Amino acid sequence: MTLFQKPLRGIVPPMVTPLIGRDELDLKGLDRLVEHQIKAGIAGLFVLGTTGEGPSLSYRLRYELVERTCEVVAGRVPVLVGITDTSVEEALELAEFAKGAGASAVVAAPPYYFAVSQSDVRDFLVDVADKSVLPMFVYNMPSCVKLSLTIETIEQLSRHKNICGYKDSSGDIDAYREVLKLRSARPDWTILIGPEHLMAESVRMGGDGGVNGGANLHPRLFVSLFQAADRNDQKEIDRLQAELVRFGEIYNQLGQGAAGYLRGLKTALEAAGVCSGRVAPPFRDVDESERSKVAALVGALGLNQPGRATTAK
Repeated sequence: MTLFQKPLRGIVPPMVTPLIGRDELDLKGLDRLVEHQIKAGIAGLFVLGTTGEGPSLSYRLRYELVERTCEVVAGRVPVLVGITDTSVEEALELAEFAKGAGASAVVAAPPYYFAVSQSDVRDFLVDVADKSVLPMFVYNMPSCVKLSLTIETIEQLSRHKNICGYKDSSGDIDAYREVLKLRSARPDWTILIGPEHLMAESVRMGGDGGVNGGANLHPRLFVSLFQAADRNDQKEIDRLQAELVRFGEIYNQLGQGAAGYLRGLKTALEAAGVCSGRVAPPFRDVDESERSKVAALVGALGLNQPGRATTAK
């Protein structure tokens, strides 16, 4: 297990899960993906999150991914493991395995499927944190779990000694500002943001960095943008934000919402020569015309990996 300085500051990519079959990892692609990100200066890796399609993967594959990722990382950066589940026991079993594999922390969002109250969610997450063998981040992901954590719930969770931070993907920058006020009571808390276009603004407000999916493909852009925001270099922020807008076109090529984002990002990673672009069900794989469209954009952005074919397996 790699201990991390608290708060953990920088870019922590929510790593995609490279697949060559519905229940089979692209192991060589996974190795390349990890190295690609670490070489760019990321602060950590988050596996089995939304971008990692965690809930769509078999439990067997989740465990294999955690083990292989920790082996390849080999303690160079902290590995955070998503344990979000509708079952407390399943979440805790994965946390136990993650610790044995060498992970540094776990990440848990509210349980999905049943409609629950804020008090239900608080009690559920406290129960997981009480028993988790690793420090736990709370993950606010309302678009997927159909509930947004209130500032009151987050404040209550911040009192738990085994809850070490908060990752917000709500897109509500005003609510994020309120969470930052909890620093007075928990100066060790790591507070990270998901939406890429808000990352620089969140850092300038006092946040610790981003869990940004695009950093799978272009980690240097996100690391540089974090660094510019951290030193309050407005000219460089403006330049990099414009580059980020151009980069974001990748997400708009293959549909809307989560499906378009995931299919676009994974197809771009394949086109760049990093890893397989296959997505997990229920999303469908891309056809050749779609793949060509994304590959052309990857080439125009100069993101192809030197010496790699445009299809990685």
